[in-house]
Amino acid sequence: MKDIIKPIAVLGAICLVVTALLAYINSVTAPIILAAEQKAAQEARLEVMPEAKDFTQIETSAEGVTEMYRADNGGYVIMLTTKGYGGDIRLICGILDGKLTKIKTLSHSETSGIGSKVVDNAGGYSENYAGKDAAECADVDTVTGATISSTAYKKAIANAFAAYEQEKEAK
Repeated sequence: MKDIIKPIAVLGAICLVVTALLAYINSVTAPIILAAEQKAAQEARLEVMPEAKDFTQIETSAEGVTEMYRADNGGYVIMLTTKGYGGDIRLICGILDGKLTKIKTLSHSETSGIGSKVVDNAGGYSENYAGKDAAECADVDTVTGATISSTAYKKAIANAFAAYEQEKEAK
């Protein structure tokens, strides 16, 4: 009987110590991780709306919009999620005076080499939208071979303009 109870007690003690250590490490690192995420989000907002200095989060119920911010320069920064070919595509864009300032992909899982042409920030596809209003964005061509990703990207931008219009009407 001792041969069974002793190993169980030792394993139980090890589990308790490891669990306590993990809980302590989590309590120490959680605020650091949160601060880093907030800093990265602020930098992304400033990247798509460089003329702004401060952002105020506002509520919206627009489709595909996860967060929306009013910038101190009168513009809006909108975080979006849309369904691409490989999964969710997370974008952030800025709209000032009814025109897109910039679009940046935050994350994606699109097919490398095909769908990634659409969502890679270095790929240049997002530059087709910069400086355009909603009607002009609707006319941007899709990427050949990546129509699902391109269509999802276009839909996200249309959702951003819908949220922008809702906010402008509410003001």
